[in-house]
Amino acid sequence: MIAKITGKVIEKGSNHLVLEAGNLCYEVFIPTTVMQRIDDTITEQGVVSLVTYHYYQMEPSRSTPVLIGFLNEVEKDFFGIFITVSGIGPKAALKALNKPISLIAHAIDEGNVAFLKSLPGIGPQRAKEIVAKLQYKVGKFGLIQDSLRNDQEEEKKDIFEEALAVLMQLEYKKLEATAMIKNALEMNPGIAATEELLNVVYRQRKLR
Repeated sequence: MIAKITGKVIEKGSNHLVLEAGNLCYEVFIPTTVMQRIDDTITEQGVVSLVTYHYYQMEPSRSTPVLIGFLNEVEKDFFGIFITVSGIGPKAALKALNKPISLIAHAIDEGNVAFLKSLPGIGPQRAKEIVAKLQYKVGKFGLIQDSLRNDQEEEKKDIFEEALAVLMQLEYKKLEATAMIKNALEMNPGIAATEELLNVVYRQRKLR
């Protein structure tokens, strides 16, 4: 099994790297949350070192070796725990991990099904199964210092403040507007723009 790999990056895709190591080239798939930070770890010579999860993707007529790369052992450990949930294999986990691992771990610990179902490929039932299987077992992963975490929290704060300002201009009281926004964000944690947030607030208010 290939546990680690160090090589020169000769190709970079949206979810993979091709590394030249020795006389061989290896395709390594990378979760989105890791890929977003990969440039900070590549040396001036274009070399990167990755911890890898190596498995065989089984198909009716063949089995294909697959490498999934991480920046450290802790990220790989989380991946290993995540795929213990029924119905989540390596391929599904690779797709799902598009947000900082610390935030996903926190959502699991808090039982935040709304956040978990916002992950690609994770529906409501699967999100509940993740909580049932892993809640209170992933605390250490919430301590990961994801470099994107502060940026995302700051961005979410800006969206909150902008939406609040708009609602107050529309003569909603601050307390009521704040409650509406918080409810919208709890139900739709993947919101990334003020306009989108206000549309959700409108739809939720319309359903009352």
